[in-house]
Amino acid sequence: MEFDERKMIERASGGDPEAFNRLMERHERRMYAVALRMCANREDAQDCLQEAMLRVYRAIGGFKGESSFSTWLYRITMNTCLDELRRRKNKQSASLDDLLDEGWAPADDRGSPEKQAVRAERARALHGAIRELPEDMRAAVVLRDIHGCTYEEIARALDINVGTIKSRISRGREKLREKLRDHPELFDTADV
Repeated sequence: MEFDERKMIERASGGDPEAFNRLMERHERRMYAVALRMCANREDAQDCLQEAMLRVYRAIGGFKGESSFSTWLYRITMNTCLDELRRRKNKQSASLDDLLDEGWAPADDRGSPEKQAVRAERARALHGAIRELPEDMRAAVVLRDIHGCTYEEIARALDINVGTIKSRISRGREKLREKLRDHPELFDTADV
């Protein structure tokens, strides 16, 4: 049976819990990936995902279709994460456990232990650099470079004009390059 998203949205808007669940099952992984990149740890990402789904449930009746449903979901997920990051801004803490809890696992487990260690260190450095970006740049860079969204999709998701998105992505990438240059042992400085 073919999945008709428009019909599912209509049914969910009318209060059909089965339709809402099917919609969330279809988009949950990508929503979680956005939350994980923004929050940088599994527990906070899961909490933000749950909160985002609650917000979607409450607001689905107001979805007008002016953007794609996935863009609308990303916007809600991003806003939920940004709200959480603002709440805990004064309570920042970094520990080795936080880095290990980021969820990164080597894609190629056949490599040597040395290669795996270097990949793990690169991932930690990159995740750390992304986490240090200002929230507005982080959101734009994550959606563009990690999730492959277009500038227009990001602009709609964050409710900002395309020019501002391009500027934030450009400045965010430059800040990432600067931070990654601090790790010449991990990154070829000609590549960053």
